[in-house]
Amino acid sequence: MPPRRRSVLLAKLSIAEPGGRQPKILDELRRVILSGDAPPNTPVPIDEVAEIFGVSRIPVREALKTLIGEGLVDHRPNLGYTVAQLTSAELHEMYVVREVLETAALATAVELATDEDRARAIEADRLLEEAITADDPREYHRRSREFHMSLTRPSRMKRLLHMLDAAWNITEPVQPMVQVAGSDRASLHSDHRTMLEAFLARDADALLLIAQEHSTRLNSVISSISSESGLLAESPPD
Repeated sequence: MPPRRRSVLLAKLSIAEPGGRQPKILDELRRVILSGDAPPNTPVPIDEVAEIFGVSRIPVREALKTLIGEGLVDHRPNLGYTVAQLTSAELHEMYVVREVLETAALATAVELATDEDRARAIEADRLLEEAITADDPREYHRRSREFHMSLTRPSRMKRLLHMLDAAWNITEPVQPMVQVAGSDRASLHSDHRTMLEAFLARDADALLLIAQEHSTRLNSVISSISSESGLLAESPPD
């Protein structure tokens, strides 16, 4: 039997924070998974993680239980823990959830947004533009989330925003905007610009309309991500 390859997740873990503090195991595992540095189906070996942090298996296992509850880690008996892997249908389902939650927040956000909120949205759009210009898919993916959050956070709907963050997190290991064509990212960014204009104009109707069009385009784009990429699981037979 060939030796088992070392999990790429291990190389991305950091045991030190600025000031010499040790990060919490849960926070660090979550950070690596959400960054896309540990793709779906990446093993999360308990013993090696425990060794890196200098702890027993118990706190690692507790952290993994929490991540399972968040939909970021899977556990299969006799096979261990892995970064969660969605099917194509499940990925689409999470985008539907995100659309519903975002739509619920946007209209209220337009009404409650302050000048500071609008300035944050303008800055988020500028950073997105930089990522497009630099042709940096990973940076675009990260900045796209920040842009959408800059439009929804002014709603001040804390529980809804928490659910939206959680739904967004579940899709992060796939890094969808990294996987799609540059022309698709450019089209999506054009939607972002129109969304920003409506947000700044406090035009809730226009914002909701373009947000719906954006979601339709987004669903079409993510459907191009094939299970052959290794990022998505095969759909179970009917």
